[in-house]
Amino acid sequence: SNVDMKTGAPAFGTAEYMRATQMTGQMGRFYKLPIRSSGVCAANVPDGQAMWETSNSLWAAVQSGSNVVYHAAGWLEGGLIASPEKFIMDCEVLQLIQRYFEPIITRTEPEDIAIEAIKEVGSSGHFFGVQHTQDRYETAFHQPFISDWRNYEGWELAGGIWTAERASAKYKEIMADYKKPPMDEAIHEELRAFVDRRVSEGGAPTDF
Repeated sequence: SNVDMKTGAPAFGTAEYMRATQMTGQMGRFYKLPIRSSGVCAANVPDGQAMWETSNSLWAAVQSGSNVVYHAAGWLEGGLIASPEKFIMDCEVLQLIQRYFEPIITRTEPEDIAIEAIKEVGSSGHFFGVQHTQDRYETAFHQPFISDWRNYEGWELAGGIWTAERASAKYKEIMADYKKPPMDEAIHEELRAFVDRRVSEGGAPTDF
């Protein structure tokens, strides 16, 4: 990536970063080599800058035909920290991108085109109340788990909670519901001994 020429710090999710990722993809295809890219940002907190830089990085990753995407969620401060709130927000973006790439299946039966519903609504009604809509409204569009699509008044009445706050509540909810997967005790002890040995050799302590 390029750097911030005022400080020397690496910059991510920039126009230059996107172009470099896409050019790397072209080189990978030319030489028939796998490539990897990342969903990265230079922001320090999970705010608007963090999300647009990460979105830029992720779109460049998929447009370049990356085989592996490292750091697809949670990256902050140029990779110096990982944020649980940012992880949740990034997962929402990843789901949107995944939905975007789902194949479009074109159906042309009268029921799919909603001819009868169009006749029923006419020129002065609306589609929300017709049965055709009622049968499809839960599955027709991707449903986000963090985004709030209400208008300002509805959002304000619901507490006016900003995205990072909603993400914080979601990650705490996930952690509260966490169930430790079963592991053979002998394997656990072997891993524990390995971690202890590496820490004693100078590695960083861990909460394993």
